[in-house]
Amino acid sequence: MCHRDGVSRAVAFTQYPQYSCSTTGSSVNAIFRHVTKHPSSMRWSLIDRWPTHPGLIKTFASLIREELGNFPKDRQDDVVILFSAHSLPMKRVNRGDTYPLEVSATVQRVMEELQFSHPYRLVWQSKVGPLPWLGPQTEDAIKGLSKLGQKNLLLVPIAFTSDHIETLHELDIEYGHDLAKKCGIENIRRCQSLNDHPAFIQAIADIVCDHLKSPLPCSTQFLLRCPMCDSQVCASSRDFFKSQIVT
Repeated sequence: MCHRDGVSRAVAFTQYPQYSCSTTGSSVNAIFRHVTKHPSSMRWSLIDRWPTHPGLIKTFASLIREELGNFPKDRQDDVVILFSAHSLPMKRVNRGDTYPLEVSATVQRVMEELQFSHPYRLVWQSKVGPLPWLGPQTEDAIKGLSKLGQKNLLLVPIAFTSDHIETLHELDIEYGHDLAKKCGIENIRRCQSLNDHPAFIQAIADIVCDHLKSPLPCSTQFLLRCPMCDSQVCASSRDFFKSQIVT
């Protein structure tokens, strides 16, 4: 246990820039359950979202510009940018999850940084099961744009900070190779993930530094539950973090 090693404060820093109850929210609830089961004097605070942080936006924009430059020169102006994020069941969206709003905010800021140089869409990947999910799905968007004559596409994993199966396999292989070949896409590329890009590393360092200087244990947005939330754990975890004194 950290408190046994003399740790007096812990910062839970989500690596999901955009908050969702199913990702950051579930992790925060797990932390709450743990500290309830193993009480200590250690103080907690939370970095629960950072969808429009300038360092995040600038890094995304830089990587997009770099990848656009890898298209054939006579096609670079024809590229459509597809920002792809993990989808979410509509029952969660209708409950009031802020994830779609925050992903959209990231996309808007990135396109502002790019001065809206190319047409773009926000699409959603990784749907599982028969229930309605947030759309359009990335796969369907690729098919549809191809039918409309858009044959040059840039995929941008806008809600992921590092490579994993959804970038390396789903985007690169399933969509970027197999589906693109089937649809007759001429050029499709995937923007590199943030990973260990120096500007991104500096951004997350800045986020932590700013958080440690703040008297707030979490964002004010975190304290507001989804309008249709019926989870007592969500309520209790918010009360817990609100009660933390970090100054």
